Amino acid sequence: MFNHLKARFGLGSGRQQIARQDAVVPPALAGAYRLHRTADVPAFTALAKAAFPQWASRITCFGADWLGRQFATDTGRIRDGEPQVLLLEPGTGEILQIPADYGSFHSRELVENPDAAVACSFYQDWVGGGGASPAYDQCVGYRLPLYLGGVENVTNLELCDFDVYWALAAQLLAQTRGLPAGAPIRRVSISD
Repeated sequence: MFNHLKARFGLGSGRQQIARQDAVVPPALAGAYRLHRTADVPAFTALAKAAFPQWASRITCFGADWLGRQFATDTGRIRDGEPQVLLLEPGTGEILQIPADYGSFHSRELVENPDAAVACSFYQDWVGGGGASPAYDQCVGYRLPLYLGGVENVTNLELCDFDVYWALAAQLLAQTRGLPAGAPIRRVSISD
């Protein structure tokens, strides 16, 4: 299976490359997951680097889920010659390490663990409650980020511009990073 993915997407052993947009996404994930267009990878990666500067030298974003969370390869974690995958979460301020490389993420994680990978059940709740599936340049973001006391349910979600969501998240994360859990936040500054 991985050899098929390597041939189809032009992945080379030990090299970090990005798949083409025409990659096959399992039908069950339509609307919940997408690959970034190759030409857009630098811009999406820049958004992630601004929000998570401590990872800037290690990541290249290749896709995103409906919640605006980005998936990136991490050159700081190499296994069997391949960079491993990270999940970058602007709504929680967390980065999760996924024990998979690009190929196994698409052939195994998305197929066998769609809830863990892209929150499929939560997506179905959103759509089932009348929420729209986000377009390529949109995501469904938290109105109040979880790290600022927001709750993880559909009433705290809204359809928004992907770039704006990440730009705001970067500013909020920069101002709250390092604060102890439960610390009161008296003032936040947002610039355009």
